[in-house]
Amino acid sequence: MNICVVGTGYVGLVTGACFSEFGNYVTCVDKDEEKINSLQNNIMPIYEPGLEEMVRRNQSAGMLHFTTDVAEAVEKSLAIFIAVGTPPDGTGSANLAYVYQVAETVGKLMTGYKVIITKSTVPVGTGKEIREIVQKNQEEDIPFDVVSNPEFLREGSAIGDFMRPDRVIFGTDSEQATAIVKDLYSPLFLIETPIIHTNVETAEMIKYASNAFLATKISFINEMANICELVGADIHLVAKGMGLDGRISKKFLHPGPGFGGSCFPKDTKAIARLAESHGYRFRIVESVIEVNVLQSQRMVDKIENALGDLKGKRLAVLGLTFKPNTDDIRESPAVNIIQILLDRGANVAAYDPAGMETARTILPDVLYAEKMYEVAEGADALVILTEWNQFRNLDWERIKTLLRMPVVFDLRNIYEPVKMRERGFDYHCVGR
Repeated sequence: MNICVVGTGYVGLVTGACFSEFGNYVTCVDKDEEKINSLQNNIMPIYEPGLEEMVRRNQSAGMLHFTTDVAEAVEKSLAIFIAVGTPPDGTGSANLAYVYQVAETVGKLMTGYKVIITKSTVPVGTGKEIREIVQKNQEEDIPFDVVSNPEFLREGSAIGDFMRPDRVIFGTDSEQATAIVKDLYSPLFLIETPIIHTNVETAEMIKYASNAFLATKISFINEMANICELVGADIHLVAKGMGLDGRISKKFLHPGPGFGGSCFPKDTKAIARLAESHGYRFRIVESVIEVNVLQSQRMVDKIENALGDLKGKRLAVLGLTFKPNTDDIRESPAVNIIQILLDRGANVAAYDPAGMETARTILPDVLYAEKMYEVAEGADALVILTEWNQFRNLDWERIKTLLRMPVVFDLRNIYEPVKMRERGFDYHCVGR
């Protein structure tokens, strides 16, 4: 099948590459000429394990193409995926300007039947608005269908999430569109992937409901961790005891500095705003957002309580991205914490395997180390903010010789407190 994917951000690029891997002819469109030129030369705009190899392989095979010519891409494609950004606006609602621009463009360009599939995360009711915009911009009455097909890709494991998903959700009332979507995902039938067919509105809501619930689990376990610190309980064992209950599960019960990235902060705000626009307050999600903001503040308070006045203190930070195996620092708790540390007068040196180039533009006052251990030299304490594998087996004897004082703040709970204290460190973690 010929497919057009509009938008070559995280979702669009992974979607296009994976559908070409499924044997489809895919054209990825973006108005950013520099990005398209780079992709044509197999230079990735994002860090995602396995993506470059997949793009290179399918471009070489003629299955994957990148262009700025949206007219040609729309003309030759049966299925058109909208995979553009929906960043929050000033009120926290999803900004749908880019989605609407794509709908308008497709309406003007289409000359035959198309199925327009929304991959972007959009509020309930967007599918209807896309339909109206396409119809309004058609020169003549040409049939088409609109489908909601939300993505559930985790940065750092997006290829695996697409090729071996927990489920595929799509919403449409059209039998023709249903047949096309099932054909697109037919390779997943062989591995018995659950395929859930709903109406458009339900599919749109499933995405928001999923992310809001996962964010709720993170804020919940962080609140529990804070209470554990006050009463002397161990949050790791609390989470283990909870997670063995099949109704709860162990996933997303890992305490830390809070959630970040391109999805959870944006989507929790958007669903709270969506509820508000219908006269309802989503109080649980409002609290989830508040707890997440306060968690970064609490982490800095933990550091200050142990070290005293932070003015003039030098802190070595490991980790800038919101999670490992990505270069994404959007809404990263690490960035928030570093900014508060700087505001309180601390000097910060940082190292991250993938996020430093982007971080330099946001945190220009940070000293960036070229090598991992360099960051600790002369520092008053080491702070671990992202759980990269490179940080899970550090040479602690070496670090002890580099630090001015053997103080460690492990805000991802990578290490065991007893063992770290046996090594001679003043060790601080979360909820233990």
